[in-house]
This record gives sequence, C-alpha cells and structure tokens, in this order.
Amino acid sequence: MKIRIVNKSQHPLPEYTTIASAGLDLRANVSESVMLEPGEWKLIPTGLHIELPMGYEAQVRPRSGLAYKHGITVLNSPGTIDADYRGDVGVILINHSKSDFEIKSGERVAQLVIAKHEQAEWQLVEELGNTDRGAGGFGSTGKH
Repeated sequence: MKIRIVNKSQHPLPEYTTIASAGLDLRANVSESVMLEPGEWKLIPTGLHIELPMGYEAQVRPRSGLAYKHGITVLNSPGTIDADYRGDVGVILINHSKSDFEIKSGERVAQLVIAKHEQAEWQLVEELGNTDRGAGGFGSTGKH
C-alpha cells in the first residue's frame, strides 16, 4: 500500500526496522531538546503529515524500550489518526518515571501502525443474545 506523506522534518521518513515489523518508528522533530519531568506530558511533533486511504487509520503506540527502560509512554495509547486528518502527526508522551527525561530531535519516540478498520452501523434492538459471560465485567473471566 502506498500512503502519501509530506515530510516537514529534518529526519528521514519512518521505516520498518525488520521485515516483520508492524510499526514504523516516529522521530521527534523539535528545534531544541524537550525535558519531560516526572508525571509531565507534552505533545511532541514529528513533522510528518499523512494522507491515509478511506477505511484505514494510523495508530500511534509506545515504543517498548522507552516504556521499559525509562517509563516513557504514549498517553492516549493508541492514539488514532483518521483518514481525513492532514495535520502534524503528534505524539503525546508522558513520563511515568521518577527522573527527568530529555527528548532530542531525531529520537525515536513512538511507533506508527497502519490498520484497516470498519465503520459500524447501529441496529437498535430491545435485547441482546445470551452468552456464558453475560454482563460479567472487569475481571469476571480471570482469577477469583
């Protein structure tokens, strides 16, 4: 699939790291380093603008290494980029650690996964079909 992209950053286009990668690495596009203090979140621009085909979305997801090693993750994970959005692909990063974290321009800060999706059409009914689980909510199928 080909996706139209405008690169307003000083960095190369996102690439898949391996032949089986689902996500493309997104890089910070900042004029100077950004400091994230513990508990703080900021919108980090990438300088990328994309034109997705109808029926597709782009999901902004955390990078596992940043999350595990530094407690840095994507706040609204996964962030959804709709096919009709044309602005900067931004990444809302949050620092869950107890230490400051510096984000430098060009640093890989998130992943972008392109996914096909459907749009639902509601069918209003009086009741739903029965299942073994029924209305059991959070934790209802796990350990007791």
